[in-house]
Amino acid sequence: MKKFFAALAALAAAHAVFSTTAHAAGLTSLEQRWIAGMTPVLQHAKTSGMPVDVVVQPQDAPDAAPLALGFKDGRCKLVLSLRGNPEGEATMRRLPAGLEDSALELMAAHELGHCRRYLDGAWFNLPTGFSATPVPEGLSPDLQRAYLSMKSARREEGFGDLVGLGWTAQRHPEQYAALHAWLMQERSRDLLPGSHHDTLAWIRLARDPKALGSAPSMFEAAAPLWAQALDSDE
Repeated sequence: MKKFFAALAALAAAHAVFSTTAHAAGLTSLEQRWIAGMTPVLQHAKTSGMPVDVVVQPQDAPDAAPLALGFKDGRCKLVLSLRGNPEGEATMRRLPAGLEDSALELMAAHELGHCRRYLDGAWFNLPTGFSATPVPEGLSPDLQRAYLSMKSARREEGFGDLVGLGWTAQRHPEQYAALHAWLMQERSRDLLPGSHHDTLAWIRLARDPKALGSAPSMFEAAAPLWAQALDSDE
């Protein structure tokens, strides 16, 4: 789950686009495993009218995120970069035993959270009533831009994580505690406080699935908690 710009680079190199019902010929077993696990989320996107494609990179991508999101021509692209990429297998090994499919669904739902923000034209934007904190003094113009980009990306990752948890609360409530603990563990690995993927402030608010409320969609479920953490973060 990496930021959008890495996904765009992956998308530019991709040669094949697969729908959720695409024939698996030519895919590796690992690619088929990831797609199979994400399929319930992809089917939900299709039935709800979200313009989502799955893009599988056919070449080695050792430094890419295994799963990322791009946005091109009004469509969201879930980009799988698993060939020659040890992190693809490593991610699978870290999934909670017996809950692998549900964890892959959570990851895919996270990316749909990014998709929803792009489709709404809200990417990197704060909700009404919020304003960004000032840039720290003494930074060069380049570092100022990098700081603002990192803060914005962190907010979007926080929203994505809450959307993933919203999906889990609605679809797999009996597995919520275990998957929440797994996500906490993932976000705590190699943690650099305040960096793009430091979403712990949001995940902690969602420890109890009831905190996500009873909104009809995972996006609406995520919004109040997202704003709650923004209130203390900005």
